[in-house]
Parts: sequence; structure tokens; C-alpha cells
Amino acid sequence: MSLGGCRLVAAPKDNPPFRVDALVAEEDTFVVLSADPVVKEPRESLEVMIEQVDEIRPEVPGSVLVRRRRNRPLEFLAIVHDLDLVPSWKEEWIFSAFDGIFREIAAREIRSIALPLLGTSHGSLKTEHAARLFQKALRRGLPEDLQRIWLILPSGTKHKDLENIKSSLKD
Repeated sequence: MSLGGCRLVAAPKDNPPFRVDALVAEEDTFVVLSADPVVKEPRESLEVMIEQVDEIRPEVPGSVLVRRRRNRPLEFLAIVHDLDLVPSWKEEWIFSAFDGIFREIAAREIRSIALPLLGTSHGSLKTEHAARLFQKALRRGLPEDLQRIWLILPSGTKHKDLENIKSSLKD
């Protein structure tokens, strides 16, 4: 599917259609969803850890954090969940995150990006609804340098679901 000069490819996470300059991940206000699941022995004393926990402040819902890792694509952490709420996401946070992602893409002259349908990876947002939100965000305009978008499909997406997603993006 083409969006102006940008090509959109929908594919599952385990089947990347191309290499990307940046990868978007859903995140929560305390940035725990992307935390390493392997528990490691702390280097700090218990007192230092307690002080650090006391200083932690939540990130603003709808904001985007940029994480740079050696020899890996940039990571854009879209803060679209507050785990104290049910549901954990809000449409305005998702729109705000898309705006932030598109600003980062433009500022960094990103040419290719991989992103999930925000709200579906860790939230209860239905795939078709998320696709419509993504389509609305796309209507606001894409960054000029962006040439390819890999829309990461939720795991277990069936062919029928893919057709529904494509249909939602065309409407």
C-alpha cells in the first residue's frame, strides 16, 4: 500500500519486510513494559535503591521518549498506557504519541520505521479501531523523508484480520 511517496507494509514482528532506522514500542508512564524481564542482582545498596524509587516520576501520557542503543535502530517509546487505569490507554494519548513520533522522524530524517498499532500490543484496543486511529494520524501528513513504514501486526493476526486492517486504513 502506498501513502504518497511512502510505502506501507503490514507484517508480523517475526517477519520483517525490510531494515528500519527506528522502531516504535508501546510504553507505560513508568516505562516498565519495555524493561528487561530478566532479574539481575542490584549493584546499588538497598538504601540507594529506595532513594532512586522515591525520585521516579511518571512520564507524560502521549509523549515519546527516544532511546539510542549501539548497533540497533533508534527506539521511540510511545507513552500510551497508564497501568493504574482501565483501559490503560486513551485515544488522545495515542494521537499525541503519533504526533511525537512523526516529529522525531522529521527531526532525525528517518527514512524507515517499524511500529505497532498503538494500543494493541499491551492494551485492550481492538485492531480495527487501532487501524482507524492510525489512519487518522496518517491523514495529518507524514514526514517528508519517510519512505517506508512497517506496520507490525499483532501476534496471531489472521488473513481476515489483515484484510480488515487494510480496509480500515483505506476508508
